[in-house]
Amino acid sequence: MSSRQRRQLLLAACASAVLALPGAASAADKLKVAAIYTVPVEQQWVSRIHKALTAARARGEIEYVFSENVANADYERVMRQYAEGGNGLIVGEAFAVETAARRVAKDYPKTAFLLGSSGKPQAPNFSVFDNYIQEPAYLSGMIAGAMTKTGTIGMVGGYPIPEVNRLMNAFMDGARATNPKVKFMVNFIGSWFDPPKAKEASFAMLDKGADVMYAERFGVSDAAKERGKLAIGNVINTQDKYPDTVVASALWNMEPTIDAAIKAVRAGGFKAEDYGQYSLMKFGGSELAPLGSFEGKVAAEVMKKVREKEMTFKAGKATIAPVDSEPKSTP
Repeated sequence: MSSRQRRQLLLAACASAVLALPGAASAADKLKVAAIYTVPVEQQWVSRIHKALTAARARGEIEYVFSENVANADYERVMRQYAEGGNGLIVGEAFAVETAARRVAKDYPKTAFLLGSSGKPQAPNFSVFDNYIQEPAYLSGMIAGAMTKTGTIGMVGGYPIPEVNRLMNAFMDGARATNPKVKFMVNFIGSWFDPPKAKEASFAMLDKGADVMYAERFGVSDAAKERGKLAIGNVINTQDKYPDTVVASALWNMEPTIDAAIKAVRAGGFKAEDYGQYSLMKFGGSELAPLGSFEGKVAAEVMKKVREKEMTFKAGKATIAPVDSEPKSTP
């Protein structure tokens, strides 16, 4: 055998060895993605992540598995299982398990992690995202301020954390823009998924004169519907279920965030970054839902102002700065 033939055989063997390495993939291979959720996938916030990942799976770009209703105490264990299982990208919410989630990321530096977090990215592989949908929340507030007849709006949230507070504060500022004298009643139920408790809190506000409810949680729109009052949605559009109740909603589209992360992982360029910007309207990460059954029922001059503001957000010419402090009821 000539020296040239020996070199060719050696190169072929090396190439075969590289292709056999764990994690090595051709461009045609699907990226394995796992998601970990502490609540059911139908919950507003988580449903948007699940929707974006399901869409990527439908396009044939990824293999997608998920766990829902994972207790905080089990979160680290499930993360490790997915990392050990060869998933190239792990997605979820780390708000209540920051320390554990970041510890797992350190132990698996070759795995990409994209977690909802109030903290900063952690090199080399722990990226964060957030629901920066304060722009459409402001727009929905403008509509709410114009729709209230009693001048009182009720607001029911899960917990007073930055991710909730910034949306409520933006909504309140939007309502004041069209109704400077509007008053607010604010309550947090201490749960991410307790529709009966949210409904009960809403009834208390409606009994005290609120005629428009900000539905940060499931259950609020049910109370408004039963009392014949109005509601403003958050994160998802539920008007099809409440056609005479839900006037408008601030929608969160996670597709730009998820698609950017998938692209980075597949290109081998994933690094610790803040993906929060992809939730802004200029990236298509959020929007004001169509008025649907309430089209034409909001004063034309108000909607003109709403559309003008909306265009500045979409063009990136203006934005709403996040205000993460806890919103308070009007004295």
